[in-house]
Amino acid sequence: METVPTASTKKMRVRSKSTSDVGDSQKHDFAPNLTAVKGKTGLNGRAANHDGVVRREKQQHDRKSRTGLRGLPKKGGAGGKGTWGAIGEVLDEEDLKIKDHHDPNYESEEDEDDFQIQEVKPELTSEEFDLHVDPIIMEYFEHGDTEDVVYSLLELNIASQKQKVVALAVTHAFEKKASHRELASILISDLYGKVLNSNDIAKGFQSLLEDLDDLSLDTPDAPDYLAKFIARAVADDALAPAYVSNHHEGTTPDSLQRKCLEEARLLLKMKHGMCRLDRVWGVGGGRLPVKCLVKKMIMLLKEYLESEDVEEACRCVEELEVPHFHHELIYEAIYLVMDKESKRTLDLMKNLFKTFSSVNIVTPDQMRNGFQRVFDSMDDITLDIPHAYVTLEKFVNECAKEGVIPRALLLKIPTRGRKRFVSEGDGGMFKHT
Repeated sequence: METVPTASTKKMRVRSKSTSDVGDSQKHDFAPNLTAVKGKTGLNGRAANHDGVVRREKQQHDRKSRTGLRGLPKKGGAGGKGTWGAIGEVLDEEDLKIKDHHDPNYESEEDEDDFQIQEVKPELTSEEFDLHVDPIIMEYFEHGDTEDVVYSLLELNIASQKQKVVALAVTHAFEKKASHRELASILISDLYGKVLNSNDIAKGFQSLLEDLDDLSLDTPDAPDYLAKFIARAVADDALAPAYVSNHHEGTTPDSLQRKCLEEARLLLKMKHGMCRLDRVWGVGGGRLPVKCLVKKMIMLLKEYLESEDVEEACRCVEELEVPHFHHELIYEAIYLVMDKESKRTLDLMKNLFKTFSSVNIVTPDQMRNGFQRVFDSMDDITLDIPHAYVTLEKFVNECAKEGVIPRALLLKIPTRGRKRFVSEGDGGMFKHT
């Protein structure tokens, strides 16, 4: 006989089923949050919805710590990662290091080896070399300071083109005066050991020897000049003495290279050659003694009176390279005019002065100072040249007409005092008026 379930037995079955569902939800973290119960009556007598599903809220976990430790803020209240730290706290280098291995700025102590940071400049091309080094050499011929050239070259990366410095300096010196060639020899000597070595200098002269045929087209004296440069470099210990003999054999007998090397060998073998090579370019400019300059000026003027070559006289004056001493040249020229007392000499000197003024070889100040020196020295000059006053007046008037000197200078021409006889009551004395 079947037992008919009553309302109380149904209630007990619903309770046992709901209790088993709650246990399963605690065992599995991902258990569903809803418990479905079919029937019209819900759990604990609560009515279910029309689907017969009883909705139950998710059980909330307890966040209270059961370890017994106090949960104080990190770093004594100074905050955590990414904060500045406590007030008054001083951070050292160790604190500032990045300790996160995944941080792109992280640096391990194993990689912190000793190293030096050095600036690396790219080497100059051939065009850049001419653009930068050529002005340095040209400026050196103006100021003559080798230290400035050394400093400028060290700033440039010319590792494989150092021999071009020698070739450039010598080539420019070919077209200039003897004093500039002396400066070029001094530059090569001073660059040795600082910027250039003996091998660089040898390569520079070798390139000049190879281009000697072309150089002689512009400068006919290029073989002689280059021979002096090579001999001077050997005397200055910037070039090996065996350089001449080693390259002499590789040239043809009639070539300009052979002529140049033979001339260099003769310069090195002459008596006291090493000492004489110090003055291989001569001594000019302000380094000459005053007496030597005066002698050269007098000789120059006398040769001009014989040859009447104005251009040669101007060239010789420029070679002296003493523009500050040209007043002495004017003085000596006027003295010769008064000493010769000839119209030819007067006309020649007038033409020479006119050329000096037009070409600006002698500046107006130097011209005026030369005339003024003659005016101031007339008392002594007349002791040797009695008619100096007459000749001087003629010459000054001619120069003023040609515009060589300003007409205001005519007022400064000294005149010789005339003597007139006075009465016997004056004691028969001569009186200057």
